[in-house]
Amino acid sequence: MHEMSIALSIVDAVDAQARVEGAGRISRVELVIGRLAGIEPESLRFCFPAAATGTLAEGAELDIEEIAAVAVCGACGFRFSVTFPVAECPECRSLRISVVSGEEFVIRSITIEEGD
Repeated sequence: MHEMSIALSIVDAVDAQARVEGAGRISRVELVIGRLAGIEPESLRFCFPAAATGTLAEGAELDIEEIAAVAVCGACGFRFSVTFPVAECPECRSLRISVVSGEEFVIRSITIEEGD
């Protein structure tokens, strides 16, 4: 389960930023994860509380926005949903496709509360 190492990396990043900002705690972490990012959101939600233990993010709410995977055909321009990064255009059967969304993995924001 690589989601634990991802959760630890997220916690490290948000904890460091919160300390720079002089926060007392982090109450919310917002992520954007594409469906082709190779990350299971439910597993990440499960791992996050353990990863956050003993940090400013302990007890923080984890909000994940999942982004659909969309590709565009380089031959005919058709846009379509994909479930795998290599696909065939359903319109013209070309293999010249480019994934235009769904590979994102971003910490969108953190909500902090001021320290003492």
